[in-house]
Amino acid sequence: MRSLPLPVTLTVRLLPVAVLACVGWAWSTGPMSEPAAKDKGDAAPQSSAPQSPSASVASKTYPKPPEPCGTVTAKTVKALVPDAKTAGKELSATDESVRRGCSWSALKGYDYRWLDVSFEVKNSDALAKQSYKDGGADDSKASPLAGLGDEARVTSSLTTKDKQDTRESVVTVRKANVLVTVTYNGSDFESKGAPSNDTVIKGARQAAGDAVAALGSAD
Repeated sequence: MRSLPLPVTLTVRLLPVAVLACVGWAWSTGPMSEPAAKDKGDAAPQSSAPQSPSASVASKTYPKPPEPCGTVTAKTVKALVPDAKTAGKELSATDESVRRGCSWSALKGYDYRWLDVSFEVKNSDALAKQSYKDGGADDSKASPLAGLGDEARVTSSLTTKDKQDTRESVVTVRKANVLVTVTYNGSDFESKGAPSNDTVIKGARQAAGDAVAALGSAD
């Protein structure tokens, strides 16, 4: 069987993901005010009682991302990315307590498939909900998906480079304070075509179902 070079658009996908930027939280407190001056006639100094904190930091439903390469089942990987190593390859991240991801890719015959899943943990459900909303604000092609997390959407697209088609689907899910993103795409190098729209959407949704289930209960 003759080997064919991957198109530029796909080989780029095989490179490590760009370093993901993360936001740090800085906590500061204002200076404590000095007790008022005492009258000269006071015989004993004024005692200061310990102060209880006025507010506590709310605990996060999910404190950190899961081990990403274990979130998509081997059965799903084999079905979506034939000949790929089911262990996957973890994507690089600047702060693994905030973001983690894993990818699978393989060329079987003339069919190339790529799958990746990423998790991003926010400090609250409200922040995750706002981030989810902002991420889809300008995407008119997004369609809602039922039955995944607290809210989910899917997009699909077909691109052509050097007469080679590539079709891709992206599923984004919010569950409590976690954002899950799954990308699934593929090309057929023999026909210069790509898998059907239905195929990539169903594949991305299947992997997203595994990833969300791996988070466990949010109770």
